[in-house]
Amino acid sequence: MKEPTIPTVAILKWFWRIFRQVKVQSLINAMSGVVRVALDFAFIWATKLAIDLATGHAAPSPFHPSTLFSAGVLLVGIMALQLALGYLGRWIAALMGVEAQNRMQRHIFDHLLRSEWHGREKRHSGDVLNRLVSDSQTVVSVVTDTVPQAFAVLVRLVCAFFFLFSMDATLAISVTVVLPVFILLSRLYIRRMRAITREVRQTDSRIQSSLQESVQHRLVLKTLERVPLLVSSLSELQATLRGQVRHRTLFSSTSNLILNVGFGGAYLFTFLWSVNRLAEGTITFGMMTAFIQLCGQIQGPFRELTRFIPSIISSFTAAERLMELEETPIEDDGEPIRFAEGAGIRVSDVTFAYDEHSRHIFEHASFDFRPGTATAILGETGAGKTTLIRLILALLKPDQGEVVIYRTAADAVPVSARTRCNLVYVPQGNSLFSGSLRWNLQMGKPDATEAEMREALDLACADFVATLPDGLDTRIGEGGAGLSEGQAQRIAIARALLRQGSILLLDEATSALDQDTEHQLLQNLLRHHQQLAVKPTLIFITHRPAVVEHCEQVITLAKLK
Repeated sequence: MKEPTIPTVAILKWFWRIFRQVKVQSLINAMSGVVRVALDFAFIWATKLAIDLATGHAAPSPFHPSTLFSAGVLLVGIMALQLALGYLGRWIAALMGVEAQNRMQRHIFDHLLRSEWHGREKRHSGDVLNRLVSDSQTVVSVVTDTVPQAFAVLVRLVCAFFFLFSMDATLAISVTVVLPVFILLSRLYIRRMRAITREVRQTDSRIQSSLQESVQHRLVLKTLERVPLLVSSLSELQATLRGQVRHRTLFSSTSNLILNVGFGGAYLFTFLWSVNRLAEGTITFGMMTAFIQLCGQIQGPFRELTRFIPSIISSFTAAERLMELEETPIEDDGEPIRFAEGAGIRVSDVTFAYDEHSRHIFEHASFDFRPGTATAILGETGAGKTTLIRLILALLKPDQGEVVIYRTAADAVPVSARTRCNLVYVPQGNSLFSGSLRWNLQMGKPDATEAEMREALDLACADFVATLPDGLDTRIGEGGAGLSEGQAQRIAIARALLRQGSILLLDEATSALDQDTEHQLLQNLLRHHQQLAVKPTLIFITHRPAVVEHCEQVITLAKLK
């Protein structure tokens, strides 16, 4: 069983940061809980008063009603306030809870997208999504709901003890003697439950990862005839989860049974104590009723705390998982460094491997992509073509050497997230988003006009969009579903052209095009770039001879042994 890896103190500090972001809702929920506690005790006092008035044992006082009718009105008024507060509290909690959860998800989502990328993801995307959705919801629920409720429960416990103590000190102390035992058992329970809950969350993430990956590649599974294999694998994961949940439920239920035996004994003791005192004539029937209600008010918080503990434990596990996502540092996102007059890229004496256990992709490699030139990069699979592009984009950092962007030797700066504004990148494969074609093009330039989009589509040989019934508003599915691979590539190129950077990187961007379309697209790009005031730098990752013919420089990479 994997033990928690993040110290409890660090998790509590992280929770404090989250609390500061949602403190308004948390405080509103806490104050609402305290008011409900006050109304509950007011109802107990009013009930005792009504019974004593009915039996003729009420002591005259200017501070409470003197007739049974007025006591009944008071009870009705208190009950109406309880109902109104409950309705208002649920309404506020629902609205503010959604906003708090949205804020939390935005924070983690923003961190994920802006964090450094190291080429090989440590976690499956299904696991990341599980953390982003489920774990965020768990953490926000505990901070905005469970903790305020726990605070109100503690207030209820303290008030009930002193209320009962003022009426019968011996009984109050006897009922609360279970507290030290409760605290001891809770510490043991929390330690064990935290480890079990982490196992459950990890298996749940594995199930989501399997589901997501299988749905994404269901056509491959069909053609390989491996659907039964994946269903069987899912069944095994679900069986593991079922066993873990059964283990957690058995442990939790057994713990609750032990505590409930103690609570039941304390309640029975209170009842017998009150009956005996009533028989002796030392208390009134109203006091006996109050004793039993107050015993419930003392034991109720203990029962509530046993209900809160699993939620709090789950939140600690969720917090650990979210903190692990935040471990990756954020990229340098300062003021962009833009080369308005065009730029080139120089790779100097670069050595790079994805990790210490992998082979080197580059060893003391040097390349110069001069401003305004066109370069074709060739090489066998695994030679490092895409890795070179990632180094230029500053998605990866060289182990040795440097990659700089420059206009002249005097103004060269190392590539970083701040220099990425000069680069336009078309990755290999389908990189379109579900939604309309217009939305996909606006990813390149959010304020692009209709004319600019049409021009980019024409340059990318994507004039087929004009023949679609809905034109730019045609909607496509996940992964560009609804378009052919070649059409999707041309839309991706048009999107890139709208960005208008000074360096254009195309990673096998024409691999799905027929020769005639590819030739026309290259002619369009070169003619368009020749007409620009600042001639951009073109870098093609390609296997296609047609691309090489249009380039001034050809670099052939060899796979290192």
